[in-house]
Amino acid sequence: QVQLVESGGGLVQPGGSLRLSCAASGTIFNIIAMGWYRQAPGKQREPVAIITNGGVTNYADSVKGRFTISRDNAKNTVFLQMSSLKPEDTAVYYCNKASSPLYSWGQGTQVTVSA
Repeated sequence: QVQLVESGGGLVQPGGSLRLSCAASGTIFNIIAMGWYRQAPGKQREPVAIITNGGVTNYADSVKGRFTISRDNAKNTVFLQMSSLKPEDTAVYYCNKASSPLYSWGQGTQVTVSA
């Protein structure tokens, strides 16, 4: 059974930075495109960034130039470096496959951007 465990969230001031991590187990991680998603209060979950098994990346327009997705296949981990954070980035962040069928969602990690 695949397990996804996200970590690294927290409270940060506008303009600050955070690095999220997602550890995956129970899957052949290095052949799977992975993604980060987020869900803000009262809104639907949305994709933020994806990375292929070869390292090709793509980003939502709202985070382009501020967020960077990366992966360490040896450690079955995907990262999201977030910079120049804005209050509208406040959400629970999740990782999962980049395309359907998705795995069961992990618990996510809360990111709050507030002064």
